[in-house]
Amino acid sequence: MMRRTFLNTAALSTAAAAVGAGLSVSAQAAVPKTEGNAAKAWAFLSGEEQAKHVKSLPVRMQRLAAVSALTAIGDDLTLADIIRQALTEKVEPLALREAIMQVMPYAGVPLARRAEDLLLAILEEQKLPLPQPAPAPEDGRFEVGLKIQKGIFGPAIDQMHRNAKADERPLMVDMLTSFCFAVGYVRPGLTLQERELLTFAVISALGGCEPQVKAHAGGNISVGNTRQMLLDTLVVLNPIIGFPKTLNALGMVNEAAPAK
Repeated sequence: MMRRTFLNTAALSTAAAAVGAGLSVSAQAAVPKTEGNAAKAWAFLSGEEQAKHVKSLPVRMQRLAAVSALTAIGDDLTLADIIRQALTEKVEPLALREAIMQVMPYAGVPLARRAEDLLLAILEEQKLPLPQPAPAPEDGRFEVGLKIQKGIFGPAIDQMHRNAKADERPLMVDMLTSFCFAVGYVRPGLTLQERELLTFAVISALGGCEPQVKAHAGGNISVGNTRQMLLDTLVVLNPIIGFPKTLNALGMVNEAAPAK
């Protein structure tokens, strides 16, 4: 069976060593003795600068948002940094896995599989167990998803379903409701509010999804998250995704949840 090989770092300030899934980190290539400018910039922006500007988002959610965003852009190197840091801060392995799984409906299954394999390799190396989540519902999946979807976005979902053309319904109605909101939101490990915030992080990280960013910025407000939490999430994401995507997402937050 073919194994994936990942780039990994031992801590935020170190350079990368290769990590093979299921193999001990100590058996991998040696860590370079010097670190590059980008590594130093990352350590600063995700550390001192982030702590200075984040006002209301707990550290646990800062780490989970970073995990989701890094999964969405297909990063291995910095994702390994964040996973290791989060584990030292006692973020639950199941929550880390669910932050990765939350990416699937928005960035696709392959990226989630890649990140999940990396998480499992790190947990195995550290001899940490991973609780198995309950499976998503099989029977009544659409009804479960619809209840969650309408709980976030309200009766506008009914109108969207009525407006869907017959040949669009498999995508716009059946799969969207069943996959994004049943498979995507019902597993244990994260609350609805946490999942909706991570969805906002994922879609912002992808770029070019401004209508969806705006919708989920509004969805966050409807489930009890705040404008400040959205802004804090963008502070966390900024060194990961860059200013164009960050400022585009900020524009959508300002439309969906303007400052008072």
